[in-house]
Amino acid sequence: MPMMEPLAVRIPEACRMIGIGRSKLYELIADGTIEIVKIGSVTVVPVSQLKALVELPTR
Repeated sequence: MPMMEPLAVRIPEACRMIGIGRSKLYELIADGTIEIVKIGSVTVVPVSQLKALVELPTR
């Protein structure tokens, strides 16, 4: 059975995936660059948001 990529990851994993720190990730969330999903008390970042971020042209 092939491994499935997760649809969303928690904050620490999102930081590891794109190679940035927590503070920078929270800045990107605050300014609307990355959207999060709250599931109860858990915050997750859709992997599609992370992929879209790294595919953006440099500013």
